[in-house]
Amino acid sequence: MAGKGTPATALLARRKVRHELHTYLHHEGAGYGAEAAAVMGQDPRRVFKTLVARVDGTLTVGIVPVAAQLDLKALAAAVGGKKAVMAEVAEAERATGYVAGGISPLGQRKRLPTVLDSSADAHATVFCSGGRRGLEIELAPADLASLTGAVVAPIATP
Repeated sequence: MAGKGTPATALLARRKVRHELHTYLHHEGAGYGAEAAAVMGQDPRRVFKTLVARVDGTLTVGIVPVAAQLDLKALAAAVGGKKAVMAEVAEAERATGYVAGGISPLGQRKRLPTVLDSSADAHATVFCSGGRRGLEIELAPADLASLTGAVVAPIATP
């Protein structure tokens, strides 16, 4: 990979997890996940976005396909909570150590409770942010779940 690595790529190297890096030129103003899927020519059901919410006051990560929305009620239920609301962007950036549009579920500054949408299991590999805009990591859903300590549950709505 050309350029500087990220905490996400460092984690993958350290754990010797099989993965592939994909880079693309991000255009300001474009939607991050949908842009990544389109530019890479990938099915948006295979490209996942990382969203940070507060579940009963605790920051929690939801990983869902870019073609879907995060179901906040389902996210809360998946971690044994009652109510979830989206976190403020600045709060998500501080907690993860990544900038919005480049928040990776891997290698976050602080390990947060994480839920991976169960639709990931329908694919041999999925894509998630590599820790900066324009960098995607392709890896097996089981590896993504294992590295993040994620619960796998249906948390996406079309």
